[in-house]
Amino acid sequence: MGNGIKLDVSGEEVVAQLLHLATFSDDPNPAVTRIVFTKNDLLARGYVKELMAAAGLKIREDPMGNIFGRWEGSNVSTGAVVTGSHADAIPLAGAYDGTLGVIGPIAAVAALRRAGFRPRAPIDVLMFTSEEPTRFGLGCIGSRGMAGELTAALLDEKLDVNGTSFQAASTAAGYGGASHQEILEGTRIKEGAVAAFVELHIEQGPLLEKEGTQLGIVTAIAAPAALRVFFSGDGGHAGALLMPYRNDAGLAAAEVALAVEAAVLKTGAIDAVGTTGLFEIGPNTVNSVPREAKLEIDIRDINKDRRDAIVASVLKTVEEVAKRRKVRHRVEIINQDAPAICSDKVIAAATEAAEALGGSHKRMVSRAYHDSLFMARFAPTGMIFIPCRGGWSHRPDEFASPADIERGVKALALTLAKLAGSAGDETGAHTEL
Repeated sequence: MGNGIKLDVSGEEVVAQLLHLATFSDDPNPAVTRIVFTKNDLLARGYVKELMAAAGLKIREDPMGNIFGRWEGSNVSTGAVVTGSHADAIPLAGAYDGTLGVIGPIAAVAALRRAGFRPRAPIDVLMFTSEEPTRFGLGCIGSRGMAGELTAALLDEKLDVNGTSFQAASTAAGYGGASHQEILEGTRIKEGAVAAFVELHIEQGPLLEKEGTQLGIVTAIAAPAALRVFFSGDGGHAGALLMPYRNDAGLAAAEVALAVEAAVLKTGAIDAVGTTGLFEIGPNTVNSVPREAKLEIDIRDINKDRRDAIVASVLKTVEEVAKRRKVRHRVEIINQDAPAICSDKVIAAATEAAEALGGSHKRMVSRAYHDSLFMARFAPTGMIFIPCRGGWSHRPDEFASPADIERGVKALALTLAKLAGSAGDETGAHTEL
């Protein structure tokens, strides 16, 4: 890195912290289950705040439970450069998804401090609340709230399996407020408060590992449209109900599941994907014609128009199949969030950081959902990926090597330094990496 910033980062130390964080789990390690605002989530939050404090960060928390650790810059009037991710984990997940983007930035800030770097703009390390949809059936709750992309009416509808609201759960955890509206008003980020956002993450896919590429610089983040489709027929005895008289809800659902695949493949776009991940029929017995069927469909792309055209095609198929098979139907659009294009400024800073480290890197898209998707609604945003073994994620054997983690943390540190600028430099444009 020439005469630039000399970073001292221990990948092994970061891994040790990740594995300690993983011990706050409802299931025994290596599995990690950590649901927002439960006992283990609160223990994890405590540990993250300990690490933030040890790194000299000033901690604040908003009503939704988003945790900020600030390294104050020399220019107190400028927006912050923010980095972060989440620490909640779906049932039987692993130790690296999200958490690397929380623990890694703390290590990055500590390394910049040791190197003698002083930022011009403040740098915030951020742990988002409830990126996973496990408890309330809605992902990225904390970042949606920060972006103003969440309404009190929607939150009012989102109850957990016990009928507990977000307001009740967050208030019991020491956050919250008198109402969802009050919580959202205290969470939304003021205009200009964030100058840039960058998220460090395992790829959750196999490309970097397969290609032997060390870093991924994300250029776009795909977003899903999620549909719930219900079919209802009349059912009957599998032997006595003759074929001409059937209106089989299960077969209607099967046609739609195949139509999802066909609609995606018809686009010819590698970035378009469609999945019918939930398929239920009732009464679900071998000697009864299915009279109920339920599908949950996930359609993703980095191109919103193309993604929405696939959705429209699937909805048209649902109507046509229901009419032809004489079944009743109902469709719910669970969400249809817009994809995000990453900021040229953040991409350039991350690319310069990767080049300064001398490693291999490539530009790529994120096919998974992240809090970055909603940060991009109000701030220049980007992501840095590192390889993960087998491309595996959301499972107990999720793994990233200490060497890749160390490189990722260093790349993040240099990206933050570039975006924040050096104290005394009014433009931040001349920070040498």
